[in-house]
Amino acid sequence: MRKTLAYSLMLAATLGLAACDKKSEDKAQDAASHREEAQEKMDSAQDKMNDAAKENAKANEAAAESNKAAAQEASKPESAMPAAPGATPDTQVPPAKN
Repeated sequence: MRKTLAYSLMLAATLGLAACDKKSEDKAQDAASHREEAQEKMDSAQDKMNDAAKENAKANEAAAESNKAAAQEASKPESAMPAAPGATPDTQVPPAKN
């Protein structure tokens, strides 16, 4: 009788432990892995945004330099420019002597 009682208790304990699954632990591990993956993607996206901002700043600097050069070229004295065709000699500026 004692052996059958011991065997039945061991069988009940074994079945009880086998019935307990680890779904909550698995879900916690899955959530942690998804969280890490999302963080990696956010870091990658932030790096891309930083690179785009740097490129935009470089483009703005180049545009500013271009505008400055265009303004300097436009403000050159007219004596450096050739005379317009059809202009009379008294309106033309004589070339500078070296």
